Parts: sequence; C-alpha cells; structure tokens
Amino acid sequence: MLIVPLYLYMYGKRLLLLIPLLLALLFSACKKPEKFSEIPAIEFVSLEPSEDVSDGTDVCLIFKFQDGDGDIGLDEYDTQAPFDTSSIYYYNCFITYFEKQNGEFVEVETPSTLNMRIPRLSDNTPESISGEIMLNLFANNPFSPYDTICYELFIVDRALNHSNTITTSEYITN
Repeated sequence: MLIVPLYLYMYGKRLLLLIPLLLALLFSACKKPEKFSEIPAIEFVSLEPSEDVSDGTDVCLIFKFQDGDGDIGLDEYDTQAPFDTSSIYYYNCFITYFEKQNGEFVEVETPSTLNMRIPRLSDNTPESISGEIMLNLFANNPFSPYDTICYELFIVDRALNHSNTITTSEYITN
C-alpha cells in the first residue's frame, strides 16, 4: 500500500512540471490565421530572365501579395461591369514600362498593353490570403535603342481596392 503513494509522490512532481510544457506545446500548435488589411498589399521579389520563353516573353516578375478578404483575381466569366472589356477594371494588374534614357527612367508607351488579368486566387472569401505571383513579361522594345528597363505595378481586388505600387529592379535587355 505504501508503494502506490510513494510512486505518485515521486512521479507526481515530474508530472506537474510536464503539464505546463504540454499545454504550452498544445496552444502553440493552434496557430490563429493571420489577419491582413482588406486593401491588397504587394512587395517586389525579383525580375529575372524567363525560364519559359515558349510564349515569347523575356522576363519573369515575381511579387508577394497579401489580402485580408481574399478577393484578388477574376474569373474568365467576370466580364460584367465594372469588369467589362470597355472598363479600366477589365484588368486587375496594371503594369507600366520604363526605360533608362540618359541616366533617368522614363515611362514608355508600349505597342500593346502590359496590363493583365490575374485569375481568382480563392473561392473561400472572405479569408486572409498571401503568396507569390509570377508574371512573364516582354522586356525587349524593338523600337528603342535603350537597354535598361524596369516596371511599376499595382493590383486591384474585386472590391476595386488598389494595392500599393511597387517598382522592380533594373533589368538589362539583350
């Protein structure tokens, strides 16, 4: 009969020390989802030669994004106002092309728009989402003698919230 109380006494202190550690481990495993602003935010990651040149593109632009309600992106059938083809919001990724001319970057009109439609990234709105987006772009301007370029871009979510504008690093074309 004395063995059981002695056993509990010897291992009970250790057990009391383990309980807080186990509880701390349990609660740290229950990570709450991150909350972001409903206004999308983007951050430049890289601008490098494109690995997939089958579509004729030259550079790959990568940027991070986060959005608090997950309404980034458009489906193919999102063509009703304000996303119709005659609206500025037909696109949701707006890209401006710059060339370095005489030591300063100058905005240059391209023969066709660089703006794009990012596909819908989440069907579970509202939810906070984040990740990276990779865009393949044309870097060579055949009508220009300048070889150093960069881009500015921002995105717009389905609620028409505009993200911040980012500028890429310089890129020297062929």
